[in-house]
Amino acid sequence: MQDQQMREALNAHWRASAAGDLIAEHDIYDDGAICDYPQSGERIIGRANLQALRGHHPDKPSGFDVRRIQGNGSLWITEYTITYNGRPACVVSIMEFVDGKVVHETQYFSESFEAPGWRTQWVERIA
Repeated sequence: MQDQQMREALNAHWRASAAGDLIAEHDIYDDGAICDYPQSGERIIGRANLQALRGHHPDKPSGFDVRRIQGNGSLWITEYTITYNGRPACVVSIMEFVDGKVVHETQYFSESFEAPGWRTQWVERIA
């Protein structure tokens, strides 16, 4: 699969995620895909389990914004923000592909935090 096709598949995946379309969202995964959540120490094995887990989430996101997709070949990284109950979380998704399907994904979640005032002279604010 060419890089442009991979980017299109990722864009379709994230659009489906934002829309809550569980079927289209999981088309990108291999049947035996593994998804790791290192911060909670969880591993989801298999596309069916991943889809079921996401389908049973008690909340639906009220916001979903892809900031950047970078990658080539078999490794792609997406940075996005997802909002649940008015609280945004910054997410990094690392996806490894084989034959055009995700075989391994690792997702890192981080809550936003207020920047300390002592470093304002060296930084620029971003959205």
